[in-house]
Amino acid sequence: MTELEEKIAHLTRAVDDLSDVVARQDREIANLAARLQILIEREAARTPDSDGGVYLGDERPPHY
Repeated sequence: MTELEEKIAHLTRAVDDLSDVVARQDREIANLAARLQILIEREAARTPDSDGGVYLGDERPPHY
């Protein structure tokens, strides 16, 4: 009986630990989704103003 109680205690702890991990990952995914949405909106707002080229921040202008 004691052996079963020990196994149940270990399994309960493992389930609690996994639940914490899943909750943390859910918060991370929600945060990343919000940040991605901001980037998508920023890119959508920037695109009509451009001349159709791809902007690379560290690219040298063609006259160099």
